[in-house]
Amino acid sequence: MKIFKTIFSILLVAISTISCSSDDGTDGIDGIDGQTGATGTANVIYSAWITAPAAAAETLDNTSGMSTSINAPELSEDILAKGTILVYVSFGSGTFSLPYTSTAGGFVNTITAVSSLKKIKLFRFRHDQAATVSIPTSLSWRYILIPGGVPATAKSAKIDYSQMSYEEVCMHFNIQH
Repeated sequence: MKIFKTIFSILLVAISTISCSSDDGTDGIDGIDGQTGATGTANVIYSAWITAPAAAAETLDNTSGMSTSINAPELSEDILAKGTILVYVSFGSGTFSLPYTSTAGGFVNTITAVSSLKKIKLFRFRHDQAATVSIPTSLSWRYILIPGGVPATAKSAKIDYSQMSYEEVCMHFNIQH
């Protein structure tokens, strides 16, 4: 009796397998792959173009210079620890990423950004340390904050935003400039 049940079970499975074929159903039409969409600004934070208050003399890391700060209320501890912070200066001859080095007044000097919680300090120093160079209040500043909470993919790991022009960063993140 046990052998009869086993043979019957095998026969039932065989009949079920043979009786089912791909012809029994209706094939659907394959969908067409859509185009890859433009990179969006999800999670990327950027400011409007803003001006900074008048600069004051300050010494940072034993370097004398002039500094001022702009508010960046979205600049969190998480972004400071894991994200990317890009700062740009705009004036008559174009838009430039910081650090920005020039020969304003005939002396080589650099404007750099020092980020902290909810603030970005703008610091300008002369390379020869002979004197300080002011930061004009007529300059416009913009920051772009890229949170670092998304694991890198092979494609995104190759991107170094600090090596991209302002226009390239705006295009990549679909930011109006």
